[in-house]
Amino acid sequence: MLEAVLLPYQQLWVADKSPVMVAEKSRRVGLSWGEACKSSLEAAAASGQDSWYIGYNKDMAQEFIRDVAFWAKHFGHAASEMEEIVLNDEEKDILSFRINFASGHRVTALSSRPSNLRGKQGRVVIDEAAFHGQLKELLKAAFALLIWGGSVAIISTHDGVDNPFNELVEDVRAGKKPYSLHRITFDEAIAQGLCKRVFMATKRAWSPEAQAAWCEEIRAIYRPNDAEELDVIPSQSGGAYLSRSLIESRMDPTAPVLRLECPEHFEQRPDNERRGFVADWIEEHLQDLVGTLPRALRHYYGQDFARNGDLSTIVPLTEEQTLKKRAPFLIEMRNVPFKQQEQVLFWLADRLPRFSGGAHDARGNGQYLAEVAMQRYGAAMIHQIMLTREWYRENMPKLKAAFEDDELSVPKDADVLGDFRAIVVDAGVPKVPDNAHTTGVDGKQRHGDAAIATALGYFASLNPGSLIEFESISDDRIGGQYDDYMRAL
Repeated sequence: MLEAVLLPYQQLWVADKSPVMVAEKSRRVGLSWGEACKSSLEAAAASGQDSWYIGYNKDMAQEFIRDVAFWAKHFGHAASEMEEIVLNDEEKDILSFRINFASGHRVTALSSRPSNLRGKQGRVVIDEAAFHGQLKELLKAAFALLIWGGSVAIISTHDGVDNPFNELVEDVRAGKKPYSLHRITFDEAIAQGLCKRVFMATKRAWSPEAQAAWCEEIRAIYRPNDAEELDVIPSQSGGAYLSRSLIESRMDPTAPVLRLECPEHFEQRPDNERRGFVADWIEEHLQDLVGTLPRALRHYYGQDFARNGDLSTIVPLTEEQTLKKRAPFLIEMRNVPFKQQEQVLFWLADRLPRFSGGAHDARGNGQYLAEVAMQRYGAAMIHQIMLTREWYRENMPKLKAAFEDDELSVPKDADVLGDFRAIVVDAGVPKVPDNAHTTGVDGKQRHGDAAIATALGYFASLNPGSLIEFESISDDRIGGQYDDYMRAL
């Protein structure tokens, strides 16, 4: 029966009886789902044992326990529905999830605090181990359960060669640790039927051509990190600079991404038509959002410029009372002429409450917009940045620290996540490599645009200019009337 449901690499995992099992894997190949099957079988057997699942966030915990419940029903095992429980912790109570079996055993999802394993017996499952901040301490606590006949399963994608998870894998591979080791790449999973299973679940017609196209779509999403994310090859020098779990934990689902894309040959249209098109977009998408920005708080922005191919991205930042910087929204512009990018930028910056500074990517064509912004708002307000290795070396650690300390939030968006994951350590310097192009959800090219714009905005917030404030009942704005500016274009 398992053969009909599980793919071969999932079957091998379920059949493995080693006290310690390690799996280095591609993303989204369903190994955690296979582990839920194993946990269900163990908990349902009278001679089985409890399982303690440790992911790095609440969503992983809920999903795993739901998968265990699915397997219990699939096998016809008597088990309770998923329940929420509160576990006593030495610092604060932790909300967790559990399913109980008629055998008397249970499967429980815990937080990743190592102390939570004290006094426990049974199996420990550590999922996405490379992204746990205290992995070495967590493994020490988990291995203590081996003394009384328990087992430990360690599952993860990679997050750099220097990560403790990769060090563990290398020790197993070198024979220093007597653990079993599973390696599942994306291509191996495809060869064993992953794509067919995905197409079956999503009611798509499978064919070799459809599979090849789907595989390329997946690879395009993960480039330039596809070697690490899909091929199970840890990146050199620490891999992706910001872990997926860290970025996701700092994403705000209430902050939208506004996308302006102009039609082909739009730059050839008359001035008034171009201005009117963008003015209509501003009124429809941007005006109300800007109107909700808190008037008493400082605001900054960063812009990563592009004209063709990549995106031109503007990230405004609100500095809250606690000094945390929050991006209330993000603007992406594709195929937008120079003058219309200027139109959007000036409209926005004129209306940012207590506007205190901006920073521009001033390389290449971006130098034009950086210069006119400086002329409009002043050299003390606008930073014209040449994105050199030295600038990245000095400022990317500050961006990372802001994420780690929960001092910065960005919109929750798949493409924004991909942009931040495009930051890698290149010869010791965290940056977006010049040739590191990825493909967005829309199938079009990106180049870490949101990440660079956010880094620039955060730089501006750390290096503020003279505070500009205004009160007006007309449309007077910083640097002159917007209508006068529009007429002068």
